[in-house]
Amino acid sequence: MVKVIASSLRKGNVVDKDGRLYVILSAENIHPGKGTPVTQLDMRRISDGVKVSERYRTTEQVERAYVEDRPHSFLYQDGEGFHFMNPETYDQVTVSADVLGDQAAYIQEGMEVTLSVHEGVAIAIELPQRVTLEVIETEPVTKGQTASSSYKPAMLSNGVRSAVPPHITVGTRIVVMTADGSYVERAKD
Repeated sequence: MVKVIASSLRKGNVVDKDGRLYVILSAENIHPGKGTPVTQLDMRRISDGVKVSERYRTTEQVERAYVEDRPHSFLYQDGEGFHFMNPETYDQVTVSADVLGDQAAYIQEGMEVTLSVHEGVAIAIELPQRVTLEVIETEPVTKGQTASSSYKPAMLSNGVRSAVPPHITVGTRIVVMTADGSYVERAKD
């Protein structure tokens, strides 16, 4: 175990609290105008999936668990979960859907991800920041609508809803952020 200050923790890190492992879902450093700065951590207990919220002073020490971050390729999904393969050793790892959470919608065949493995068990996953998807449903272009700040709703090929600029039509491939599904740009391919 390694002790680190609370303000250095990020999403996806694994901490040991009272002998149990927690994966950090979100970490926010709050600096009030008056008083001590704090770090707000939303975490999920790895053993049973219970979510907890903790506040630490930013300089407080937290035990960070030793976790190996290894690259893996996504193979397929079945009733057991999502199957990944380590490209160096060809070992296969099955990850349950609750570890992936809402990121599961962005997983594509052959996608390179980083799996956090603790004692042989996958406990967290990090997807690429951006993924290319196709727009399968959106409103038609309204003639004369030139305001660049107006976005319209669109359904993407993975079933996620996003907001896209007015010039994007059905069948267009776009790049979206995996963190929140927000539109980045039109795909270059």
